[in-house]
Amino acid sequence: MSDNARLPAPPECPTSTAQPVVVISKFIIANGMDEAVHTAFSERAHLVDDAPGFLGLEVMHPVGKPAEVWLVTRWTDEQSYRTWHRGHTYHASHQSIPRGLKLVRGSTEIQVFNVFAH
Repeated sequence: MSDNARLPAPPECPTSTAQPVVVISKFIIANGMDEAVHTAFSERAHLVDDAPGFLGLEVMHPVGKPAEVWLVTRWTDEQSYRTWHRGHTYHASHQSIPRGLKLVRGSTEIQVFNVFAH
């Protein structure tokens, strides 16, 4: 995987709360490997599924923009997400990223959202 294919770490929050969070990650594929990336996510090892506090994952792209990939994960609390993000299974889960993948420089984002209503 190219260095520019790594998602940045989410910004640290000054206070962690025990409320549910949604983490949204976005990146744009630069070198036409859309289908390979979509397949890799469809065939993922589901390593995050057993992480403490993990509630769910959706992977999507905007209509007509298959190179723009959005990941939405739901967690019981922010600390559960951050523990997983720093852990071995997070890094292991990225082993299926297609070799040669390049991302549009500056396109990667991660944001953590507090959920306050359903």
